[in-house]
Amino acid sequence: MPHAKLPRKSTHIDMTAMCDVAFLLLTFFMLATKFKPDEPVVVETPKSISDIVLPDRNIMLITLDPQGRIFFAIDDTIIDGHPARKSLIDSVNVHKRLQITDVEEKAFEIGPSIGIPFNQLKSFLSASQADQKIMVENAPGIPVDTAVDNPNNELAEWIRSARNVNPKLRICIKADKGTSYPNVHKIIRTLEGLKIYRFNLITSLEGLPQAYFDAHPEEKSGKK
Repeated sequence: MPHAKLPRKSTHIDMTAMCDVAFLLLTFFMLATKFKPDEPVVVETPKSISDIVLPDRNIMLITLDPQGRIFFAIDDTIIDGHPARKSLIDSVNVHKRLQITDVEEKAFEIGPSIGIPFNQLKSFLSASQADQKIMVENAPGIPVDTAVDNPNNELAEWIRSARNVNPKLRICIKADKGTSYPNVHKIIRTLEGLKIYRFNLITSLEGLPQAYFDAHPEEKSGKK
């Protein structure tokens, strides 16, 4: 018995709803994304052959510029339901009695690295972004000393408070290749005084030396 042949019709898919969802998602990410603040100083790190990549979270960054100025920052990881940077400035505010307001705390949360002494922190956070940029250019850096118990060693207080807020912080030192060693030594001695013996030195990636390829000829094909 013959079958009735159904006429073929092209399939039509209405893409209107999909386009609406795509634009809604795009708008959401544009409005909800929190951009990383600019680094306060430009640092040219020394080169090494280490290819270890640092994680994106739980990072304490200590930056050292060519003049030896120290800047301090941590990422804004959520710890026990609270942003780590907010908890840090709350702790410092109470301990150092800086009388920082809620508006100034918010400025610290979204701001760049700190490179000024405690006695200038309140005025820095209350300034406009344009004024903050000028203050950063003339910032003296965070005071540091080889003795961790020295009251003038404010870097030790930042490190101690940050680790109390987030014990999982991974300490990274980002020093300019032109920085003198005594300035780096002060940071290392401060870490030692706080019983911290594991930290990372941030470097730029350099090609492997020729001796490595002489010992591993099978990798010469991938030499750059």
